[in-house]
Amino acid sequence: MTTPLATARSDLILFGAFTLAVLTMPIWLVPLGAGYPDLMQKFAIYGLFAIGFNILFGLTGYLSFGHAAFLGVGSYTAVWSFKLLGMNPVPALLLAILLSGLFAWVIGFVSLRRTGIYFSILTLAFAQMCYNLAYSVLTPITNGETGLRVLNSDPRALDHLTGQGVVDGPLVSNIFGLEMNGLPGFYFCAVWLLIGMYVSIRIFRSPFGLMLRAIKTNQTRLNYTGISTRPYALTAFVISGMYAGLAGALLCVTDPLAGAERMQWTASGEVVLMTILGGAGTLLGPVIGAGLIKYSENIFSAFHEQTLHDIFGFLPDGVEGVVVSVAGLFVGEGWHLTLGLLFMVIVIFLPGGLTSGVRQLVQMARRSSGGSGRSGGDAGTAPQAAE
Repeated sequence: MTTPLATARSDLILFGAFTLAVLTMPIWLVPLGAGYPDLMQKFAIYGLFAIGFNILFGLTGYLSFGHAAFLGVGSYTAVWSFKLLGMNPVPALLLAILLSGLFAWVIGFVSLRRTGIYFSILTLAFAQMCYNLAYSVLTPITNGETGLRVLNSDPRALDHLTGQGVVDGPLVSNIFGLEMNGLPGFYFCAVWLLIGMYVSIRIFRSPFGLMLRAIKTNQTRLNYTGISTRPYALTAFVISGMYAGLAGALLCVTDPLAGAERMQWTASGEVVLMTILGGAGTLLGPVIGAGLIKYSENIFSAFHEQTLHDIFGFLPDGVEGVVVSVAGLFVGEGWHLTLGLLFMVIVIFLPGGLTSGVRQLVQMARRSSGGSGRSGGDAGTAPQAAE
């Protein structure tokens, strides 16, 4: 049985390795063709989004299809903070976390009256309502389909107080003059990713996390014992919504623009795919799933017909044309087909996600090495004569 000290040591090693991997992304992602800042920012932001979603879905089993609403609320809050207060991202992030948490409490209070598919449908309905409101009814706040952006004519009270009110060129979020784009923007997002991972680890190992796992295992039995599970589930829902709001705000820190499309149901479905692909209920799985999807989106969608001809140019002309035609269905605008096939393979053969598959391979390797060691030891031992 694993002792608490051993668990704490393994968590420390895990967090240290994760920190090293995140901070060295600009180095080891270069050979993979993904070492440019904009993509690495997406890795960090959507990894944070998936970590938060995993606290709800991975621990409690409640499947939400409405987390895009919190992503959008965080984005709009951040842009309004830029417009009214200034381009410092810290107040924008704090306000986005608070407002998205409050918004998640309202939606969770209503949705958690139901479980299973009914809960999922309720969250989806709320998200679509928010999308339609942002797209049409709340146009004075969201600027509708055009999107909300920061203008030079905005008040930006704190910027004017500090003498940064007049800016030549586009307005970019900054901390003490350091603009949050390029590598500085990535490392700013990476810091929040590391904070989110640390909080997630603490939740997983806490009594609160144990109660959330109990809800996922058998909520009915907990209710029969007199334990009210709804406050725990609501707390997990609110925490998850705050993660989503933080991710939405970070999207606006790196690009000060908020649009209603971030509230669409496809964004909610994307974070579900990220979590399941990587491994729901695991610490690293959602981050791996987010990286895989964003990598596929940016790499495979960049393939076009000429690229495919360059790749398969060694084939005979007739064969090359057929291969390029078939492969073209799965790249470029059709990269979702590749993602769908990958999702099907993982769900069928690795229902626990990629992290579960890696764990199984490690265990098989250990068994095989242990078995060969034991067989070698047995072969070298001569039978003893009976006395």
